Amino acid sequence: MPMTDAWQTAEIAGPKKASLILKPDIADALISRAKRPIMIVGHGIVEYEVNGKPMIECLIALARKAVIPVVVSASTNREFLSREFEPAAVMSAVEISSRLTDPEWKGLDGKEPYDLAIFVGLPYSMEWTILSGLKHFAPNVKTMTFDCVYQPNASWSFPNSTIKDWAANLKGIVENLED
Repeated sequence: MPMTDAWQTAEIAGPKKASLILKPDIADALISRAKRPIMIVGHGIVEYEVNGKPMIECLIALARKAVIPVVVSASTNREFLSREFEPAAVMSAVEISSRLTDPEWKGLDGKEPYDLAIFVGLPYSMEWTILSGLKHFAPNVKTMTFDCVYQPNASWSFPNSTIKDWAANLKGIVENLED
């Protein structure tokens, strides 16, 4: 399967498709340039490891290093709290995505809207639908996915890849991110 085909072959994204994150430097540059990034994390992160460590620890390191607020689903909150990381909010991915489409919403802290939303660990079909909604109804919000499958409705996405390659990219993003 080509790298820019949706992971589920029946899904057709339309003419506007995600650019590929082929190297960690691309994601680092996008995160560094963002004025107000936010990360939305689903329960899928507990299933994977990055270099022998739970993936959640890699995401916590990224959030701390880049100072990104993290919104988690209820089932994932316990995993973050057990690692002494307090998420910015606990809400469903659909709810936070709905808020991102509202141009009047000033974010979780009431300051200003987010300009980059990073998604990871959501079920593929849910993420596909959420990203489609954001692509069409939140033009000022760029989206990025950190899953190992290509999400054509995002602004930026990893290509379909092996778990090993994907884990190496995630580790590289955290390590290379400027302080």
